[in-house]
Amino acid sequence: MRSTMSAHMNYHKIVSTPAVAAAQPVTHLRPQLQPDSARVLKLALDVPLLQHVVALQYDGSSPKPPQRFTPKDFLAWVQKQIGQGWQIVSCYEAGPFGYGLHRQLTLLGVTHHVIRPRNWDDEHKGVKTDRTDALSMLTALDRFVAGNKHALARVRVPTEAEERARTESRLRQSLRKDLKRIAQRGRGLALQYGHRLKGCWYGPRTWPQLEIPDWLAKLLTPLQAAAIALNQLLKEQTAQIESQSTQPRPKGLGKLTEQIITREVCDPKRFHNRRQVSSYLGLCPGEHSSGQRQQRRSITKTGNPRLRWALCEAAWRLVRFQPDYRLCKKWRDQILNPKTSSGRRKQLIVALARGFGVDWWRLCTGQTTAEKLGLLLAD
Repeated sequence: MRSTMSAHMNYHKIVSTPAVAAAQPVTHLRPQLQPDSARVLKLALDVPLLQHVVALQYDGSSPKPPQRFTPKDFLAWVQKQIGQGWQIVSCYEAGPFGYGLHRQLTLLGVTHHVIRPRNWDDEHKGVKTDRTDALSMLTALDRFVAGNKHALARVRVPTEAEERARTESRLRQSLRKDLKRIAQRGRGLALQYGHRLKGCWYGPRTWPQLEIPDWLAKLLTPLQAAAIALNQLLKEQTAQIESQSTQPRPKGLGKLTEQIITREVCDPKRFHNRRQVSSYLGLCPGEHSSGQRQQRRSITKTGNPRLRWALCEAAWRLVRFQPDYRLCKKWRDQILNPKTSSGRRKQLIVALARGFGVDWWRLCTGQTTAEKLGLLLAD
């Protein structure tokens, strides 16, 4: 009995030594490790025109039923939550309403993310409403805040100056599409009565020489007037955009194309490697592989479609005006070979456009020079 008590006393002496006590987990201090700023309020917004549908989750609790706010009431409610000590993290999909709400929330101190639009009906239930989208978005936001950076595909928000410059070039492209649509509508109307209109039929030189009946010319007059007005606006918009091109350009890359590429990229320094550039261009080949089977597909076409179109158009001109460019040396003979099939020629142009997009990024960020790439600069 005495030996047992002695052993028990020796055990208490051992565990009470400073070295061992320091290694013991101090359970009574754990609650104090949680900072006061850990109160996180997560908001997922579906933003229609008149009302915001907001799904919310306080800390790790269950999501609350979505609520509806007017834009004014929502901002006031957010200010109230911040005043109560909540740290707010929110998101909504990029859409036709721009980035105004994002900038307002950021000024209030909210950590806000603009994300890529997607179909939130992952289970294909066939039910898609503002409420279900907001709740699904909130689930993805919760995973993102927990550390899963792949739960949301975030969109870079341009500055106000970048957004306005990009809108200017996109407006020109919209005017161009409208002009083509009206011109084609006039051709269709003439074909309805057995007459064929070619080329720029609405032009001031071509219009008086059209061999069509007077009654058909009377029908085409509103379309001709609209086409002339749009054509004039398009010329003015093009001249205004081209006047802002000041940086050195490779020969074959026009001022308009250079400005479209520059405005769509916004800040080239936001890309850290060539893979990010290629991914943003959407000119990378798709893949459907499993196990030992590897299958390459057509390009992914993700990212910016306007930038992809501009680079492919520039690639055709580089083949003509830049014979010493490193990528033209590699593929120029195949592209110009009449025996090359049209499908193969398009593949080579896409590869050239992707490579030039990466080289243009390297030029803009000072990683290389035109001389090293074999590019001739325009006068």
